[in-house]
Amino acid sequence: MITEIEDFFTHGCGRCDRFATPDCSTRQWASGLAGLRRICLAAELQETVKWGHPCYMHAGRNVAIIGAFRGDFRLTFFDAALLKDPGRVLEKQGPNTRHADCLRFTDNAGPAHMESTIAAYLAEAMANAAAGLRPPKADEDLELPDELVTALDADPDLAEAFHALTPGRQKSYVILLSGAKTSATRFARIEKARPRILAGKGAMER
Repeated sequence: MITEIEDFFTHGCGRCDRFATPDCSTRQWASGLAGLRRICLAAELQETVKWGHPCYMHAGRNVAIIGAFRGDFRLTFFDAALLKDPGRVLEKQGPNTRHADCLRFTDNAGPAHMESTIAAYLAEAMANAAAGLRPPKADEDLELPDELVTALDADPDLAEAFHALTPGRQKSYVILLSGAKTSATRFARIEKARPRILAGKGAMER
C-alpha cells in the first residue's frame, strides 16, 4: 500500500494489481477525487495516508476518508452516526455498515455540485471530533470492528459465512481483532482467519 499522499492521486492505493496502470479506479475519477481533496483541505483538515487512502483528521481524530472504486468514488465519514444529515445524502457503504456514512459519486462533477453540503458536513464532523463525541453503542447487537465491516462489505462470500456463524463464534473474531493495536494488524488477522470463517469455525478452532 502507498504511504505518500500524492501517490494515491497519481497511481492509486497500491492494494491491487491495477496500481499505477490506466485501469486503476483513481484514473477514471481523477478530477472528482481532486475536487474532494480540495474541499477537505479548504476545511483545514489534516491530510494523511491511512490504509492506502487519503484520510483527513481534526483534533487527533479521523474525520473522513476518500476512496475510489470501479463504479463510484466516495467520501466516507468516521463516527457518521453523529451526523444530522439534513439533506439525507449519506448512504451506507454496504449491507454490513450500521449507519449511512458516505457520499457516493458516479460523476466527476459531483463534488463541485455538492461543495457547500460537503463543507457543512465536514464542519459538523470536525466539531464533533473537537468535542470528543462518540456515537452511542448499540447494546442489542455485537459491535464489529471497522476493519471487519470493510472486509465483509468487500467480500460477499466472507460476509455470508460470517453471518452464518453462531453468536459465540462471531464474538470470538471480534475479540481476536480487538486485541490488535493497529488497523493493519486487524486487516492481516481477518485475511488469515478467512479460511476458518468460510469453514464455519470460531477464531480458536482448528
